[in-house]
Amino acid sequence: MTPSELSLRQAAPADAALLRAITRAAYARWVPVIGREPLPMQADYRQALIHHRIDLIEGEGEAVGLIETRIEPDHLWIENLAVLPAWQGQGLGRHLLDHAQELARQAGLPRLQLLTNAAFEDNIAFYRRRGFTVTRTEPFLNGLTVYMEWEPAPCA
Repeated sequence: MTPSELSLRQAAPADAALLRAITRAAYARWVPVIGREPLPMQADYRQALIHHRIDLIEGEGEAVGLIETRIEPDHLWIENLAVLPAWQGQGLGRHLLDHAQELARQAGLPRLQLLTNAAFEDNIAFYRRRGFTVTRTEPFLNGLTVYMEWEPAPCA
Protein backbone atom coordinates (compact mmCIF):
# COMPACT_ATOMS: atom_id res chain seq x y z
CA MET A 1 0.00 0.00 0.00
CA THR A 2 1.41 3.37 -0.96
CA PRO A 3 1.32 6.41 1.34
CA SER A 4 -1.23 8.03 -0.97
CA GLU A 5 -3.60 5.15 -0.24
CA LEU A 6 -3.31 5.74 3.50
CA SER A 7 -4.84 8.44 5.62
CA LEU A 8 -4.18 9.64 9.14
CA ARG A 9 -6.68 11.13 11.52
CA GLN A 10 -6.57 12.09 15.16
CA ALA A 11 -8.60 9.73 17.32
CA ALA A 12 -11.64 11.00 19.20
CA PRO A 13 -13.30 9.76 22.39
CA ALA A 14 -15.73 7.70 20.30
CA ASP A 15 -12.70 5.71 19.03
CA ALA A 16 -11.69 4.34 22.45
CA ALA A 17 -13.05 0.83 21.81
CA LEU A 18 -11.43 0.78 18.37
CA LEU A 19 -8.05 1.80 19.85
CA ARG A 20 -8.31 -1.00 22.39
CA ALA A 21 -9.26 -3.55 19.72
CA ILE A 22 -6.35 -2.59 17.43
CA THR A 23 -3.88 -2.67 20.32
CA ARG A 24 -5.11 -6.00 21.69
CA ALA A 25 -4.92 -7.61 18.24
CA ALA A 26 -1.46 -6.18 17.53
CA TYR A 27 0.05 -7.24 20.87
CA ALA A 28 -1.67 -10.66 21.17
CA ARG A 29 1.33 -12.43 19.65
CA TRP A 30 3.50 -11.33 22.57
CA VAL A 31 1.34 -12.82 25.35
CA PRO A 32 2.85 -16.32 25.07
CA VAL A 33 6.34 -14.83 24.74
CA ILE A 34 6.24 -12.91 28.04
CA GLY A 35 3.53 -14.90 29.84
CA ARG A 36 1.20 -11.95 30.39
CA GLU A 37 -0.60 -9.23 28.49
CA PRO A 38 1.73 -6.37 27.55
CA LEU A 39 0.73 -3.14 29.29
CA PRO A 40 -0.73 -1.48 26.14
CA MET A 41 -3.32 -4.28 26.03
CA GLN A 42 -4.48 -3.24 29.50
CA ALA A 43 -4.66 0.52 28.89
CA ASP A 44 -7.81 2.58 29.39
CA TYR A 45 -8.06 4.33 26.04
CA ARG A 46 -10.74 6.75 27.23
CA GLN A 47 -8.16 8.07 29.71
CA ALA A 48 -5.33 7.85 27.20
CA LEU A 49 -7.25 10.13 24.84
CA ILE A 50 -7.43 12.76 27.58
CA HIS A 51 -3.69 12.75 28.27
CA HIS A 52 -2.10 11.74 24.93
CA ARG A 53 -2.48 12.34 21.25
CA ILE A 54 -3.52 9.22 19.36
CA ASP A 55 -3.55 9.12 15.58
CA LEU A 56 -5.18 6.37 13.55
CA ILE A 57 -3.89 5.20 10.20
CA GLU A 58 -6.56 4.07 7.79
CA GLY A 59 -6.28 1.87 4.75
CA GLU A 60 -9.09 0.73 2.50
CA GLY A 61 -11.52 2.79 4.55
CA GLU A 62 -10.80 1.18 7.92
CA ALA A 63 -8.57 2.00 10.86
CA VAL A 64 -5.70 -0.49 10.81
CA GLY A 65 -3.11 1.01 13.15
CA LEU A 66 -2.33 3.75 15.62
CA ILE A 67 0.39 5.78 17.24
CA GLU A 68 -0.01 7.24 20.71
CA THR A 69 2.29 10.12 21.65
CA ARG A 70 2.76 12.81 24.25
CA ILE A 71 4.88 15.93 24.31
CA GLU A 72 7.60 16.03 26.95
CA PRO A 73 9.88 19.02 27.62
CA ASP A 74 12.75 17.69 25.46
CA HIS A 75 11.26 14.92 23.32
CA LEU A 76 8.15 13.35 21.87
CA TRP A 77 7.29 10.19 23.77
CA ILE A 78 5.81 7.28 21.83
CA GLU A 79 3.55 5.44 24.22
CA ASN A 80 2.22 2.92 21.73
CA LEU A 81 2.53 1.97 18.09
CA ALA A 82 0.19 -0.81 16.98
CA VAL A 83 -0.80 -2.22 13.59
CA LEU A 84 -3.39 -4.94 13.02
CA PRO A 85 -1.66 -8.26 12.25
CA ALA A 86 -3.14 -8.52 8.74
CA TRP A 87 -1.62 -5.13 7.90
CA GLN A 88 1.83 -5.64 9.41
CA GLY A 89 4.82 -5.74 7.07
CA GLN A 90 3.31 -3.21 4.66
CA GLY A 91 5.14 -0.10 5.89
CA LEU A 92 2.42 1.26 8.16
CA GLY A 93 4.69 1.29 11.22
CA ARG A 94 7.27 3.24 9.22
CA HIS A 95 4.55 5.65 8.10
CA LEU A 96 3.41 6.14 11.72
CA LEU A 97 7.00 6.80 12.87
CA ASP A 98 7.41 9.35 10.07
CA HIS A 99 4.25 11.01 11.39
CA ALA A 100 5.72 11.06 14.92
CA GLN A 101 8.90 12.65 13.59
CA GLU A 102 6.79 15.36 11.94
CA LEU A 103 4.86 15.94 15.18
CA ALA A 104 8.18 16.32 17.01
CA ARG A 105 9.43 18.80 14.40
CA GLN A 106 6.21 20.83 14.64
CA ALA A 107 6.59 20.96 18.43
CA GLY A 108 10.27 21.95 18.17
CA LEU A 109 11.39 18.75 19.86
CA PRO A 110 14.76 17.24 18.90
CA ARG A 111 14.09 13.55 19.50
CA LEU A 112 11.65 10.68 19.88
CA GLN A 113 11.76 8.25 22.79
CA LEU A 114 9.96 5.00 23.57
CA LEU A 115 10.28 1.79 25.49
CA THR A 116 9.63 -1.82 24.62
CA ASN A 117 10.11 -5.25 26.10
CA ALA A 118 13.47 -6.91 25.39
CA ALA A 119 11.57 -10.08 24.42
CA PHE A 120 9.94 -8.19 21.53
CA GLU A 121 12.98 -8.76 19.33
CA ASP A 122 11.14 -8.01 16.07
CA ASN A 123 10.04 -4.65 17.44
CA ILE A 124 13.55 -3.75 18.59
CA ALA A 125 14.91 -4.68 15.16
CA PHE A 126 12.21 -2.55 13.49
CA TYR A 127 13.10 0.49 15.61
CA ARG A 128 16.84 -0.02 15.02
CA ARG A 129 16.22 -0.08 11.25
CA ARG A 130 14.44 3.26 11.67
CA GLY A 131 17.48 4.78 13.40
CA PHE A 132 16.58 4.28 17.06
CA THR A 133 19.33 3.39 19.52
CA VAL A 134 19.08 1.74 22.92
CA THR A 135 19.73 4.25 25.68
CA ARG A 136 19.24 1.99 28.70
CA THR A 137 17.61 -1.16 30.01
CA GLU A 138 16.02 -1.99 33.34
CA PRO A 139 14.30 -4.98 34.94
CA PHE A 140 10.48 -5.00 34.84
CA LEU A 141 7.99 -7.76 35.73
CA ASN A 142 10.37 -10.72 35.24
CA GLY A 143 11.68 -9.22 32.03
CA LEU A 144 13.73 -6.33 30.74
CA THR A 145 12.52 -2.95 29.52
CA VAL A 146 14.50 -1.45 26.65
CA TYR A 147 14.48 2.34 26.30
CA MET A 148 15.17 3.66 22.81
CA GLU A 149 15.71 7.07 21.25
CA TRP A 150 15.78 8.58 17.77
CA GLU A 151 17.46 11.84 16.84
CA PRO A 152 17.81 13.20 13.32
CA ALA A 153 21.22 12.83 11.76
CA PRO A 154 23.31 16.01 12.03
CA CYS A 155 23.49 18.06 8.87
CA ALA A 156 26.77 17.70 7.04
